[in-house]
Amino acid sequence: MEQQLKKLPIPENVELVKKFMEDRIGLGVSFDLGVRKIKVLRKDVHFYYVNGLCDTKIMTEVIHELIKVNDSEKLSSQLYKIIENRIVHQSIQTVKTLDELVDQVLSGLLGIVIEGSDEAIIVDVRSYPGRQPEEPDTEKVVRGSRDGYVESIIVNTALTRRRIRDERLRFEIFKIGERSKTDVAIAYIEDVANPDLIQTIKKEIQSIQIDGITMADKTIEEFLVKQGYNPYPLVRYTERADVGATHLLEGHVLIFVDTSPSVIITPTTFFHHVQHVEEYRQSPAVGTFVRWARFIGISLSILLLPLWYLFVLDPSLLPKQLAFIGPNEESNIPVFAQLLIADLGVDFLRIAAIHTPTPLSTAMGLIAAVLIGEIAIDVGLFVPEVILYISIAAIGTFATPSYELSIANKLVRLGLLFSVAFFKVPGFVIGVTLAIILLASIRSLNTPYLWPFIPFHPMAFFQILVRQSVPGSKVRPSIVQPRNRFKQPKHS
Repeated sequence: MEQQLKKLPIPENVELVKKFMEDRIGLGVSFDLGVRKIKVLRKDVHFYYVNGLCDTKIMTEVIHELIKVNDSEKLSSQLYKIIENRIVHQSIQTVKTLDELVDQVLSGLLGIVIEGSDEAIIVDVRSYPGRQPEEPDTEKVVRGSRDGYVESIIVNTALTRRRIRDERLRFEIFKIGERSKTDVAIAYIEDVANPDLIQTIKKEIQSIQIDGITMADKTIEEFLVKQGYNPYPLVRYTERADVGATHLLEGHVLIFVDTSPSVIITPTTFFHHVQHVEEYRQSPAVGTFVRWARFIGISLSILLLPLWYLFVLDPSLLPKQLAFIGPNEESNIPVFAQLLIADLGVDFLRIAAIHTPTPLSTAMGLIAAVLIGEIAIDVGLFVPEVILYISIAAIGTFATPSYELSIANKLVRLGLLFSVAFFKVPGFVIGVTLAIILLASIRSLNTPYLWPFIPFHPMAFFQILVRQSVPGSKVRPSIVQPRNRFKQPKHS
């Protein structure tokens, strides 16, 4: 039955179209659905729209121009052509089925149905409610552009097109979700991106069968990479248009989802998640320093607590120069329990900060840092060193550019803590080994997750460690298998 409805042609009787709209989408019941009826050359013309999604000013201009046809044209059998020619808008298309008409109207476009015609005219008068492009909170830079992606797919593609004015840049759009009919677009540069990767992503997106993707990009990601319970992110998100454009030029494929300010970058490796745009807004030497500082912070967020706890359990592992490490006083609560409670407490603060209004979040942070931490030490709940190392690990977590990666690293850290608690040195060694094996076994869209470390690619790995200058970086990453390997044209 559903398939038959999708193939219904648009009847030439406009009243039948209105009846279909009333039965199908609740015209006359839902207050935001509207129809405007006018007569042009003695024939009925109906305009279907959704209040709040359309630009009222443009709609008024279109209707005004069509009414003026009565004053300047004679009766004609070519009314459809006359109206199509008189519409004062740059973006129009035609549809031939009722289902297409409904989809376009519910997407915020204006549907024009003309008596005696089996086609409807669709005018793109969308004006989605939303905010203006602004710098993303999670990807701030000292110097650089302050515009970022927003919740409108039209604005996001425009921000990208503004940075790459290449005639080979492509945006292919799909409607996903049987009920939500959400706009999803993939972006790529035709002569750079790997055609097999493009086809794989298109096939996966088109095969999605679901009522709606109200969670936008996250839902698309789960269908695309089938992550399961693997904690590590298999795609990268960005809200910066310059980051998205840079990855397009490298040969990646971007996925835009309407209603989401985040754009999905595919394919990605572990090392894509530890890079930040700030490194490329500074000189190569400064960028390399910032990168290494970030690497150290990420490493501390994973290894510092398990290592310290290992030394607490077996002080003989410490050289004499570091013998001061470890609690100097006894506590009624085991150190392992202190670490778990304090680590969980940091998560409580993070969650509370998300849900706390901005004017109150600063006060909450002061209460947590000064009162709770200090009093917890005074009453003997924690030893001072626990607070110190938990704080360093938390700072390393917040220094991780990718929020998803930082949470995954925290889960690995907890796993290492349990391994050390039960098996001490062998537990730490085996835990670290299993973590590396897990990372090495992951593949994102057939891309090795630890590339260029495993499999080892010397030149690409050097570029991970050292931020190269733009003139010296002439070759695109081989991991995306670009059709054109060279970023800069060769001169004969």
